[in-house]
Amino acid sequence: MHELSIVYSIITSATEAAEREKATLVKVVTLRLGALAGVVEDSLQFCFEAATKDTMLEGSTLVVHRLPVIIHCATCKKDHEIQGIQSYRCPVCDAPSFDLRQGRELEIESLEIEVGDDNPDR
Repeated sequence: MHELSIVYSIITSATEAAEREKATLVKVVTLRLGALAGVVEDSLQFCFEAATKDTMLEGSTLVVHRLPVIIHCATCKKDHEIQGIQSYRCPVCDAPSFDLRQGRELEIESLEIEVGDDNPDR
């Protein structure tokens, strides 16, 4: 289950970013997850809940924005969402395309943090 190692990386990155902002707590972590990222969202959620115990992310919510696969069609000269990952053909003209524009992402989109009252800069 590689989702656990992914979650540990998310926790590390989120903690570092939150500490730079003098946060006391991370409330929400929002991810962008492409359809081709090879990650099982249910496993990711399960691992996130277990791995965040005793961290500044404990009790936080993991929000996942699923991203479809988008290809660029050289014939149509436009980007198109494909319906499945079995065929990389333009849904308009049926030309084959392997010019992926979206779908492999696995990145933190945003964090919602809580900053302590003792920080006058916030």
